Amino acid sequence: MSKESKTWILKVAAIVAVSSLLTLFVIVASNSIAFYSPADGVVELTASDFESMVLQDDAIWIVQFYAPWCSHCQAMLPEYKQLAKALKGVIKLGAVNSELHTELIAKYEIRGFPLMKIFGVDKQKPTDFFGPRTAKAMADVAVAEVNKKIKAAFGESLDVATDAASNRLCSESDVTELRADNFDRLVLNSADTWLVEFYTPWCPHCKNLAGTWIAAAKELKGKIKLGALDASAYKHKAAEHNVRSYPTIKYFPVQSKQPADAVKYTGQRTAESIISWANSKSAAPAPNVAEITDETSLFNACGHKSWCVISVLPTLLDCNAKCRNKLLGTLRKLCAKYPAQQGWGWVWTEGGQQPALERGLRVGGFGYPALVVVNCRRMRYAVFKGSFSEAALNEFLGDIVQGRGRTSTVNCAQKPPVRSVIPWDGQDADAQLHNVAEGERSITDEL
Repeated sequence: MSKESKTWILKVAAIVAVSSLLTLFVIVASNSIAFYSPADGVVELTASDFESMVLQDDAIWIVQFYAPWCSHCQAMLPEYKQLAKALKGVIKLGAVNSELHTELIAKYEIRGFPLMKIFGVDKQKPTDFFGPRTAKAMADVAVAEVNKKIKAAFGESLDVATDAASNRLCSESDVTELRADNFDRLVLNSADTWLVEFYTPWCPHCKNLAGTWIAAAKELKGKIKLGALDASAYKHKAAEHNVRSYPTIKYFPVQSKQPADAVKYTGQRTAESIISWANSKSAAPAPNVAEITDETSLFNACGHKSWCVISVLPTLLDCNAKCRNKLLGTLRKLCAKYPAQQGWGWVWTEGGQQPALERGLRVGGFGYPALVVVNCRRMRYAVFKGSFSEAALNEFLGDIVQGRGRTSTVNCAQKPPVRSVIPWDGQDADAQLHNVAEGERSITDEL
């Protein structure tokens, strides 16, 4: 073997030896890293003793899942130690090193650090702590968990909020209690505007807001609905709406489809400020279904909209003024649910006044009233074929929005001509004929 080969082999061996030593050092160091000592009052838990120490213990536990490299975990050290001293003899505190006990991290679906879980009344369903990482804030939650355990011992229901102020928030007030099972049904896809407070029973700022929220709900009644959701009880719903602190107030416009449609309120937490802000957000033009009197009226209503809803109503001989106003009232209600701000244009015409438009949209064979929706950008349209009721029309339009409705191809490049007609004056056909006759008589007299 040459001298060069021996030298090369020695270098490789040296590199392997150093790498092994470094690996061993990292392993030893990682295993030796412990944030807390026995004197801190915090138990360093492991995967092997977690069940016996925490799950099988009657005591309430607060467990911090941390990573040694996590700067937020390091910054939280003094607060967690202070919490351990404050709760000594009342609640036990533990900590899990995520680098060493990955099975626990996987089991409890830990996605970030530090994360505190409270193992209280139901050890199999621990609750996450999302509040400020201060000893005081964590102590408030811990005390609330103790109260829950006491109530459970006396056989009292745990579904009721532990804080009296939280109970008063929705009972005997105009505030709607929201839960995970009714939030989407009441707030999303709603014809109403909503202001929703995400709160927790232990949050002092939430307690201070309770009276203000009730006052705002009373003042806005009939215009905007106010709701409240306990984020500690429905944490997944709060996370779905990206709620990270309490209280959080969000504004949901009419027909909000998803959490991203909501607007967060960042103003002062006074009734006057909340009411003023909500009114400014909800100030929108009254729902308008425009009559097609010429090409300009059609373009103004639908020219810049994604969807154009065109209704063809019966003549006044078949449906008098009262009947027509009832049909227009139904359309205005739907217009409020699918407003111009969300890309909807609404127009109507009397049957027979715009024959070319009716032929182009193929609505003549279904009788009156008829309704069709057109999207020239996508070159699609759909004809409504059901009963002309608010519920049936709302279902039809909802299917269009969700992409479930059956549509056909339309060529908007070849737009049918629109006739210029006299706008409806709101009167019955007999009154209109009388006015025409009077006009003709006056002309004859002049002659």
